[in-house]
Amino acid sequence: MSDQIDWAGNLPLYAAAIILGYLLGSIPFGLIITRIAGLGDVRRIGSGNIGATNVLRTGNKKLAALTLLLDALKGTVAVLVAAAWGPAFGIVAGFAAFLGHLFPVWLGFRGGKGVATYLGVLIALAWKAALVFAVVWIAIAYLTRYSSLAALLAAVAVPLSLFFWFGPASVAWLFTVMSVIVFFKHHANIRRLLDGNETRIGASG
Repeated sequence: MSDQIDWAGNLPLYAAAIILGYLLGSIPFGLIITRIAGLGDVRRIGSGNIGATNVLRTGNKKLAALTLLLDALKGTVAVLVAAAWGPAFGIVAGFAAFLGHLFPVWLGFRGGKGVATYLGVLIALAWKAALVFAVVWIAIAYLTRYSSLAALLAAVAVPLSLFFWFGPASVAWLFTVMSVIVFFKHHANIRRLLDGNETRIGASG
């Protein structure tokens, strides 16, 4: 994928990529799925988050896995659709999908923490780095049973792997920014990790 991004040209297509990505990313699958399943509002349990980790606190592993898959796919689909217009549009749409998940207009701009959508965008833009993310996440989650810690360390590993091995620079910088945002969205988790009060994977709501 080329590092050259013509931000000034084709403004209508850039706008379309942003709108496409944001609307896809803002679909709150965790909330929709749990309501359809008769489990109520997932925001009322656990961390109050709409992501797969909090859906898992309902005790339904299948719904959590489905939430993870759909939250990732909305990032992947946004990139692949927009990339048909050119690589730069895929990058823009992927970032917009990530932001859409974090700040969905339908939920008063209070969404998830973005990890699954981050991964979905990564799969579309740099699948080898996505493997790095998966290995780090699985290893840390297995050893500690902290989903948040696994996500944070994986979010550190991804930009490093992109800069040193998998590039290109435009994608590496994109995920540097996204990783910083992931850390910001996990500020409460970081505080609980430091205090020893973070909830472990599998704990109920």
